Amino acid sequence: MSTIKNVTVLGTGVLGSQIAFQTAFSGFEVTAYDISDEILEKAKERFATLAATYKTDGLDPDGTKTEAALGRLSYSADLAEAVADADLVIEAVPEVLEIKQETYEKLGKVAPEKTIFASNSSTLPLSALKDFTGRPERFIGLHFANQVWKFNTGEVMGTTDTDPAVFDTLVEFAGDIGMVPIPIHKEKPGWLLNSLLVPFLSAAQDLAFGGYAEPEDIDKVWRIATGAPKGPFQILDIIGLTTPYNISVHGDEHAQQVAAWLKENYIDKGKLGLASGEGFYKYGADERA
Repeated sequence: MSTIKNVTVLGTGVLGSQIAFQTAFSGFEVTAYDISDEILEKAKERFATLAATYKTDGLDPDGTKTEAALGRLSYSADLAEAVADADLVIEAVPEVLEIKQETYEKLGKVAPEKTIFASNSSTLPLSALKDFTGRPERFIGLHFANQVWKFNTGEVMGTTDTDPAVFDTLVEFAGDIGMVPIPIHKEKPGWLLNSLLVPFLSAAQDLAFGGYAEPEDIDKVWRIATGAPKGPFQILDIIGLTTPYNISVHGDEHAQQVAAWLKENYIDKGKLGLASGEGFYKYGADERA
């Protein structure tokens, strides 16, 4: 087992909440940090939903481990307080470069020297963040797929400055929290998963944006022709539409047009994906993670 005991997760959105809960479920003390107490109250609702999901999905039928996990979670809207004894900070703030850079500048000033910083950034290069940490040798990437309790990959990737011992620690930690560690040998924006997934999802959005077919029919042809269990728009709903929007809005002119389409037709109407109850599809309360 790794030397990590206390973990702080920065950001309590859909994936940040999942990372925090899975880590607590695996026996670690976890502090969930976000920028306001109001947001943290919503995070508590997410954790309660996750606890119920872990029971119904058979990970903890009698609820003993999920109750213990909830007991290992604490909450703070004060960054210095949240990381005061952290062995590891996992950053899961919005996929916007400036937000992440500002977060690391603040984090580097208040975290103990022992603390390892791990980014869950999906598409932004780690090298664009490392110099903002104040400790590039203790900065690394640890990337999760959505619905971490089922799709349990833990991609581990360093930069040219990452201490090899830190890399090995994170590989071990990923296994300790129930992930399948996937070591990546050199920095690759998009990791392995998103290097494959993002072009696929972008192609699907291009088809719908261009008016070639409805999202449901694009999904249907993919599922039938390949045998895949889900189509690209079903996957986008699971991810949440804010993340692909943030990626597209910082892209080229065409990508920004797709982002505007996504915003106007879905995000501005509250259709944010599975977690909100509607995205490209509508979902009942029992379907939300």
